[in-house]
Amino acid sequence: MKLLRYGPRGAEKPGMLDKDGGIRDLSKVVDDIAGNVLTPEGLAKLKALDPASLPKVEGPVRYGPCVARTGKFICVGLNYSDHAKETGAEPPKEPILFMKATSAIVGPNDDVMIPRKSMKTDWEVELGVIIGREARYVDEKNAMDHVAGYCVINDVSEREFQAERGGQWTKGKSADTFGPIGPWLVTPDEVADPQNLAMWLEVDGHRYQNGSTKTMIFGVRHLVHYISQFMSLQPGDVISTGTPPGVGLGIKPNPIFLKAGQVMRLGIDGLGEQRQQVIATP
Repeated sequence: MKLLRYGPRGAEKPGMLDKDGGIRDLSKVVDDIAGNVLTPEGLAKLKALDPASLPKVEGPVRYGPCVARTGKFICVGLNYSDHAKETGAEPPKEPILFMKATSAIVGPNDDVMIPRKSMKTDWEVELGVIIGREARYVDEKNAMDHVAGYCVINDVSEREFQAERGGQWTKGKSADTFGPIGPWLVTPDEVADPQNLAMWLEVDGHRYQNGSTKTMIFGVRHLVHYISQFMSLQPGDVISTGTPPGVGLGIKPNPIFLKAGQVMRLGIDGLGEQRQQVIATP
């Protein structure tokens, strides 16, 4: 299944895609794509529905973040061997974890705002993992039982705030609009192998990132297991699993960063695409 949320910001409704790519309204079945809806039991209830029996949503709509009421937005740093190499960093021996503020979350095609005093706003296409069952000290062999689905994430980052303002990554990752998520939550039955997904990102039509989840240092299964050793994972929590090479910071000899007026496009095979206009903070 491909689950989604559509409508004006703050008033999104739950939906799913039918076999023709049309949106079907789920608002009379569930209140949102969140919480218990993401559990195995909740997803089984939705899977049993005939999409053709649901109201069809007509006309163009805004896609909201594909999951609601996210409690934790957990990110993994330097998790691609080729990305670590481009930044000059040693590949980590254990996953590097940091948090991204949930207030950064926006829809997949919403504007991305460059923060005030920013000179180094950067892009990162990433595979998102959405938790569907509480995970606490889970074994690696059972970790995938806790995954509700996958999505595209743009882990927008301000590199000066991240690395030159006290070394705390969270402050460089958490500005409003720095977390576009979606367009869809794609359930695991439609993703044959999360460790073999092509992914890409373009700015103004120039492709900067062209990678694959196969170069992850720590795969999805290990990350769910590992993170659950330090904190419980709850339905609706999001894990952003790292980015392949091609970020602006890694361009040699002169890094390139985002400017107002530019357009980012990014996608992951089978998980959809995003498009964001870059604007200055009002």
